[in-house]
Amino acid sequence: MRAVLMLLFFLPGMLYCNAQAVPPVTTTTEQQLENNTENTGDNETEDDGYLQLMERFAGHPVNLNEAGEAELNSLQMLTPLQVQHFFQYRARFGKLADIYELQAIPGWDPATLQKIRPYISVSDRKETLQTLRKRFVNGEYRVLLRVSQVLEKAAGYRPDSASVVNYYRGSPQRILLRFGYTFRNSLQYGIIAEKDPGEQFFRGGQKKGFDFYSAHFFARNIGRVRALALGDFTVSMGQGLIQWQGLAFKKGPDLAAIKRQSPVLRPYHSAGEINFHRGAGITLALKNWEATLFASYKKTDANGVKDSTSAEGSYVSSLQTSGYHRTAYELDDKGIQHQLVFGGNISWRYKALHIGINGIGYRFKLPLEKASEPYNLYALNGRSFSAFSADFGYTWKNMHCFGEFAVTSHLHKALVAGIFLSVSAFADLGLLYRNISKSYQFLNAAAFTENAQPGNEQGLYAGMQLRPLNNWRIDAYADLFRFPWLKYRLDAPSVGSEFFVQANYIPNKQFEFYTRYRAGAKALNQNPDQLTLSPQPLQNLQDWRTQAGFKLNAAFTVRNRVELLWFDKRGNTPENGFLALFDLLYKPPLKPFSGTVRLQYFETEGYNSRLYAYENDVLYSFSIPFFYDKGLRYYINFNYDINKKLTFWARWAQTFFFGKTLIGSGLDEIKGNKKTEARLQVMYKF
Repeated sequence: MRAVLMLLFFLPGMLYCNAQAVPPVTTTTEQQLENNTENTGDNETEDDGYLQLMERFAGHPVNLNEAGEAELNSLQMLTPLQVQHFFQYRARFGKLADIYELQAIPGWDPATLQKIRPYISVSDRKETLQTLRKRFVNGEYRVLLRVSQVLEKAAGYRPDSASVVNYYRGSPQRILLRFGYTFRNSLQYGIIAEKDPGEQFFRGGQKKGFDFYSAHFFARNIGRVRALALGDFTVSMGQGLIQWQGLAFKKGPDLAAIKRQSPVLRPYHSAGEINFHRGAGITLALKNWEATLFASYKKTDANGVKDSTSAEGSYVSSLQTSGYHRTAYELDDKGIQHQLVFGGNISWRYKALHIGINGIGYRFKLPLEKASEPYNLYALNGRSFSAFSADFGYTWKNMHCFGEFAVTSHLHKALVAGIFLSVSAFADLGLLYRNISKSYQFLNAAAFTENAQPGNEQGLYAGMQLRPLNNWRIDAYADLFRFPWLKYRLDAPSVGSEFFVQANYIPNKQFEFYTRYRAGAKALNQNPDQLTLSPQPLQNLQDWRTQAGFKLNAAFTVRNRVELLWFDKRGNTPENGFLALFDLLYKPPLKPFSGTVRLQYFETEGYNSRLYAYENDVLYSFSIPFFYDKGLRYYINFNYDINKKLTFWARWAQTFFFGKTLIGSGLDEIKGNKKTEARLQVMYKF
């Protein structure tokens, strides 16, 4: 059966690999997002800031003849060496005459150029600095409305009796309303309102309508003011040891991901309800110096623990991050914790040297007290938390060094340090060492670590990118790590490893192919015999994937993927997984409509052998669901530009499970063997 499916899914690639030249299908970012989902388990993110940024760059490409380092770093597609080599080339030879001149720069291979081509331009025309008044009147307004729903009724929407307390009190629709104004990359402001499935709408606990409201105002380059943020914004500093609220990739096929690169302040205009600040921030620049200050105050969700003498929680056992307020218990947790944050950054840059000092402090209304489990011995506890760090970056010839050293107010320490090395025109290397003490914990941190958040980890990562031929690129890495203290579901210190190799073949502009193999091993509690001390055997995971994407003609693109996974192959709990998918993308030139169709088959022997697959969606939305058990899935996306101002999107997705009568668990349990999702979106620009 699998052999037949593999032949079926790869047959189109065999037939059409010599189609006429059109832009290729790129997949590196999709893989990085899939890896992030595997690491965090968050399969449908509501933070679409990265997609909005890329869409804005596509509409207003970065002019390479005028761009600064911050703008190139914002693309999150280039290594520090590629960025530095670009500026050295521009300083030596002057402005670029053509975009393909980039291939003469060391490290700027054709694959890099194809990846960033939609977001860059080359122009001799210097962009004039607009007055503040023109920034407010010459931009573009957008109003976006999105409604989505799972059509099958889950258990939470059908309580068994009137006495049931734990059920979904609202309707099953997810509703997003966004209004925004943008003037190039200089000024933007807007508001967002969102209701999650199961939350009430203009009734009950949500008399004000939507469950979540957000507003932002963000301006750039006003004299010495590099950035000004009012309302909701994010803060990203250093290498993410004390604060990183932007998109942060983990291990994958992109060597550039090992270094965090982002402006300190960015506007927040997404529907996620947790990972942002609410207040004010400013970045000032003077010659080689840049300084940022910010302050934030907001209410956030937490699990409150009450005593008999207090009308409110006397402490919180954990901070809630789901943003859901559907049941009585979730409504009780809403906004009970008050969070005050102050922080700042000062940095100095001289030629290829960058040095920064960062600091941040949190103050909560209610103290945080984790459950008294052994793995929580070093967890954050108390009402106040603060941390400071120093970060650096330096480029010398074909070498770039970077790192960050952080310490908390209780003197718990963390270190991340790395190096990029361009060995030749055909090979780049990257090394990253991290040593984060078992007692180091901090909020909203996101360094390059094996753990979802930095803490209790030591490790060494070594990656390389080889370009042996014009059409080939080989990405590989090895990562060795250890956890000096206990973790959740791990009752002893442990070690682990991960190895990865991927071969990419891009012979022309219409065909892209990659095949990859990944193997890793981690310890996990496993105690079927109920021993006094739980054994922690290493459980191995091996994964092989092959994917091809190609253009049939000016309108049609097809993609195939086949993936096999082996979990704990020689252990006590072996499982296998298999996934095959086929995509058909239709976008005729000079036509107002486009669409995407996917057909997918999956079969696994359990949850541990689950597989992830990135899914295209309506504009500014994507999902990366995981699949286990056995079934079929398909989805259809449709887009129609009604006119230059009004655009409509629709999505229909359905999953069928073989041999099942129930899907999901708890309040999300669905009777039957299928799950159907529908989504409609409309956007008006003026």
